[in-house]
Amino acid sequence: MKIAIAVACAACVSMATAALAADWAGSFKTLDTDGNGRISRTEYEANVAKLKLDPAPTFTAMDADVNNGVDEDEWASAEKMAKAFPVSCKSAKESWCPKQY
Repeated sequence: MKIAIAVACAACVSMATAALAADWAGSFKTLDTDGNGRISRTEYEANVAKLKLDPAPTFTAMDADVNNGVDEDEWASAEKMAKAFPVSCKSAKESWCPKQY
């Protein structure tokens, strides 16, 4: 019985992880309104509220190559940032946030 519960829990976690990854990929498409494979600052600022991300990464933090656009690789890095933040930074025990991504 315990093994069946563990397997069911593992399957739920796996499905949730896949759903989160799909949500981030879908979010890129939501933000890339002109479909050119790159999110411009204008597209991001106009549409980021639709994603309801907490916290939403800043455009400047995502634009690693400072070309005023976020490509899919930069978006994937932003996903890692955003997922690391709630774990390490939403803590009442610390007043600072160590970079863990």
